[in-house]
Amino acid sequence: MEENHTYIPLLRNLFAANNNGDFIFKTSVVTLIEVLVHPMRNNEQFLVEQYQEILCNSASIDIINIDIEIAIKTAWLRAKYALKTPDAIQLAAALISSSDFFLTNDVRLKKIDEIEVLTLDDYIT
Repeated sequence: MEENHTYIPLLRNLFAANNNGDFIFKTSVVTLIEVLVHPMRNNEQFLVEQYQEILCNSASIDIINIDIEIAIKTAWLRAKYALKTPDAIQLAAALISSSDFFLTNDVRLKKIDEIEVLTLDDYIT
């Protein structure tokens, strides 16, 4: 959620389509962890609360908790692809929740065969 000006127009369109109910974002609790670090570090309580509200209370965003099934799939993905744990958790959550695709900014994750991996750069012209 940190601003990268290259992606702002695309992200605005994605969030608008999500708010319109065109699709649902699914993400693991790792996203919440990651987005809260910077504002917490900078003592930006308003931003912390805003991120929590958006991610935890939006009808168009599903936060997936880590359970045993996701833990096992995470370990399998780490073993197969030598992924870092947060990436593997996010991918496992997407797979277990039957997501249609995985959106990321990390082109290295395009090597994953089990789900279609899309990057924001795929849509920047």
